[in-house]
Amino acid sequence: MPRSVPLRRLVVALLLSCTVLVGATACGGDGDSSASSSASPTGTSSAQAQKFAKTRFVTNAGLAAGATYQWIVKPYRAGKFKKGADGRTFALVKAGLAGGFAYNRLKAASDNAKGDPLLSKAVAPLTAGITSLKGLAGKLGKGEAGDGDIGAFESVISGIKDAGKSAGAEVKDKVPSTSQLGG
Repeated sequence: MPRSVPLRRLVVALLLSCTVLVGATACGGDGDSSASSSASPTGTSSAQAQKFAKTRFVTNAGLAAGATYQWIVKPYRAGKFKKGADGRTFALVKAGLAGGFAYNRLKAASDNAKGDPLLSKAVAPLTAGITSLKGLAGKLGKGEAGDGDIGAFESVISGIKDAGKSAGAEVKDKVPSTSQLGG
């Protein structure tokens, strides 16, 4: 069994590297994806553009909320991130991927909110909180996240949901597929 420990560490290291690459690719880059673009679609009125902005905001924020709850909050509360827990490595890899995905979708939702004046005002105070989540995906994947880190995700998600609701864009959790996470 001594050979399986180094192999397990290698697999975890490779998966964490993939998480970082997926997160960097999805979060950085020069091109805007259609999901995160805040520009209005060609040939639409201002009212239609605002509706599209709200729709995209609700979709992106809902995916971030669903990923956070399903693969970060729920397993953390169940003790899956503790040393010696069954399925810990898999749970940590999923949490790392979900953290990167949630950060990316929250940034996109924030950009989407700029297309609607009321939503933009409601979301503006949350941008610092969203930015603070940037490094947490790596901490989750390494098993270094604690109560405060999990609470940070929950707090930002709660704030986004409240901001959306106050602007007439209610956000509901939408659990993304594992292929959307990059896993």
